[in-house]
Amino acid sequence: MNKPTTGRPETYRTVRNFIIFLTAVGLAGGAAFLFFIKGLYLLPEKVCAGAAQRDLAIQTLPRARAADEWSDQRGTGRNFSFACRISTSGNSILSGQVDLRNSSKASWVDFYGDAASRQVIRISEGDLGALAQLDGDSVSASVYLPCVPTGIEEGDESKPYALVADASVTGKSRATEAELRQALTDFAYQLTKHAYKLADCKTPRDFPEKLPRYQNNR
Repeated sequence: MNKPTTGRPETYRTVRNFIIFLTAVGLAGGAAFLFFIKGLYLLPEKVCAGAAQRDLAIQTLPRARAADEWSDQRGTGRNFSFACRISTSGNSILSGQVDLRNSSKASWVDFYGDAASRQVIRISEGDLGALAQLDGDSVSASVYLPCVPTGIEEGDESKPYALVADASVTGKSRATEAELRQALTDFAYQLTKHAYKLADCKTPRDFPEKLPRYQNNR
């Protein structure tokens, strides 16, 4: 006499196939997700000719399918300038520029805080200064570092030459508020350290790994 079938083997096959299906769907979904966020992660570890860390761009900009980086150095001496830009397929851009200027530290602070609508928070490390500027919904950061480039004639050194960096985000940003202010400042600082070498500043100097953190996180 034949034994009645229980249906269990068929049930096991059904469950196994369902699990395989879910796994396949999960892997496909994960691959699709990675496709749409991988852009910034495919950039070099140091972007803009080694001027800044890629992680700052990842921290600052939204995830995107594709990303690109660009840098440019122009002029020497009084005309020195260095620029860096990281852009994404989502139309968000992290940009920074360092210029050699004839400016005192006090003049630099006054320039960035002269509008009544702006709020400025500042940090200092010796003669090195940094600030974040709040203007409505817009946030930007700047770094000031004394630099007398070679080629400046003796007697002209009494003028306060300095590298001044500006950094900002165009479009949407991943970081917001205090995190964004700090990230932009760190980005501007990394560009400044890189530019100090390119500008051939007369006085060798050591740089702290990081600037002091902002204490006022308004």
